[in-house]
Amino acid sequence: MTGVLRVAGVGAGYFSQFHYSSWQRIDRVELTGICDTDLAKAEAIAPDRAFAAVSDMLATTEIDLVDVITPPAARLAVVEAVAAAGLPMIVQKPLADDLMGAQEIARVARRAGVAMLVHENFRFQPWYREARRLLDSSLLGEPHGIQFRLRPGDGRGPDAYLARQPYFQQMPRFLIHETAVHFIDTFRYLMGEVGSVMADLRRLNPVIAGEDAGIVLFRFRDGASGIFDGNRLAEMEARNPRLTMGEMLLDCSEASLRLDGDGGLHLKPHGQPERPHDYTWTDTGFGGNCVHAFQHHAVAHFLDGTMAETSVDKYLRNVRIVEAIYESAAEGEWVQI
Repeated sequence: MTGVLRVAGVGAGYFSQFHYSSWQRIDRVELTGICDTDLAKAEAIAPDRAFAAVSDMLATTEIDLVDVITPPAARLAVVEAVAAAGLPMIVQKPLADDLMGAQEIARVARRAGVAMLVHENFRFQPWYREARRLLDSSLLGEPHGIQFRLRPGDGRGPDAYLARQPYFQQMPRFLIHETAVHFIDTFRYLMGEVGSVMADLRRLNPVIAGEDAGIVLFRFRDGASGIFDGNRLAEMEARNPRLTMGEMLLDCSEASLRLDGDGGLHLKPHGQPERPHDYTWTDTGFGGNCVHAFQHHAVAHFLDGTMAETSVDKYLRNVRIVEAIYESAAEGEWVQI
């Protein structure tokens, strides 16, 4: 592979804007093609490099890496075409509709011998990277528990999600499958492996197919605990509730760390008052520029051989936890992972 990564994208929907903007800001990346079945969407981003068919783009474009940004329903066929061309890829989450579909996508890449990363960007949000740094510095001590209260307020009424990602309304499994999977991954990033889960899930907005509220309890393998409390209809106090999507509390043996809805971190050493914790981050793009941070990480992996945090085989663990949460909600009991 050359010193420049030639990237082509498949999909030009709402969230793709953050992908393409980021690729165009990375010096070692050349964006060589964009494909969407709605050609006008691709042309709006790259008029001279737009394609309506994946096969045409793969056959006529110099590509080192394909960024698959389609909705889940269209993903397997795209992955099969890219794998048949022998190209590595990044694939958006959720990988498929269920664990079996996600495992099949992973098998396609494995059989073709091509690398695949999952575009999981929440762990790259600057507040979580800083929380991880503080954990590694021993300032916080041993982690005892983590809580996340999801309150973006974007799921109310008959027009919920239609302006950005209308297919959200038709997803039979929504809050956990589409949204909480980010926080499952983030919990694992900060707390280690999940041992078991217990869940109570509900649908509050009748116009959507899936659940949009619920509480999930986590037991981590080292003895720590976690709570995900999600409600997409309720809104927290924040300048932009979609920046962090909610508020986190990380309790440790020496101190607690709190994330507010504006990206602020607050440190409370035991026996001392809470104080703001200063750190540097950029309020650009989505979620504190986390798409850009993830894509820098991917470029380093594909060009420099650094370790990838979100390889598809690693990410399947998140999908297994998602399945266990739905099983727990259906059965009303703790489910081992």
